Amino acid sequence: MRKLGIRKASHAGSWYPKNPEDLIRDLEFCFSESEFGPGLLPETLNQDTRTIIGGVSPHAGYSFSGRCAAYTYLNLFKEKIPDTIIVLGTDHIGYSKVALLADGQWETPIGNLQIDSDIANRILDISDSIIEDRSAFTGFMEQEHNIEIQLPFIKYCSRGKDVKILTIKIGARKDYKVYEQISADISSVIKSSNKDIVIVASSDMSHKNITNKQQLFDFKKVDQEVTDAFVALDPKKTLVNAQKTTVCGAQTITTLMLTSMKLNATKGELLKYYTSSDIRGEYGYCVGYFSGILLK
Repeated sequence: MRKLGIRKASHAGSWYPKNPEDLIRDLEFCFSESEFGPGLLPETLNQDTRTIIGGVSPHAGYSFSGRCAAYTYLNLFKEKIPDTIIVLGTDHIGYSKVALLADGQWETPIGNLQIDSDIANRILDISDSIIEDRSAFTGFMEQEHNIEIQLPFIKYCSRGKDVKILTIKIGARKDYKVYEQISADISSVIKSSNKDIVIVASSDMSHKNITNKQQLFDFKKVDQEVTDAFVALDPKKTLVNAQKTTVCGAQTITTLMLTSMKLNATKGELLKYYTSSDIRGEYGYCVGYFSGILLK
């Protein structure tokens, strides 16, 4: 099989810093800042067992969504450093399939992340829904940012451990039964593996221009309907509510929930929610950011 090689960090220098020292400084700020961020740097308890199966992480520029994302990664890594993180990516470009990369690396300015080829190939062996398609991640599709934005957080939190990733792109909004099948395939492989694997759903929340306090209130209320369904562990309602909005990762959040429930998740937890208007302190084009986790 032809090796992919290295998928370049296409958005380094725009959505997040390209210089390693600047990137580490920004990541440390995302964790340590306490107004919008968690106010804690990531640490691990090195426990033998895991209760946190996965989480939702936003994917805007770090100055906006980074502090929200920090909550997700702080929690995913606090019990133990995982062996592999499956990143469920959405699509803003026009991709229609469900695809993964089976080998190679993803570049980050602070060190590359190796694809877990073992888990990738196991999924491909059993799945009729998930294909290997390198074109979903390279060439023209490198314009897509939502998976790449997650990776420096993973590398930073790994603390030198060789944490692997598996990137799965879920293109276009599909019927609920497709997410059921995808989640069955992924969870089956996770169950049969002896690895500690967690899942990240990459998604921002609603996108809308707002001009006043009431509109911002209404904006947040719409997003709350999605996060409430997430906390209630109701994937069908989460999908329905998300598809009424401009939430861009309805499919990733739903797949995360269905997969986690098949891995014995019993509850969801909202860690943080805010908007870009809250960050800027002014109205205008507004995007919501949500961090949430699913637990046994």
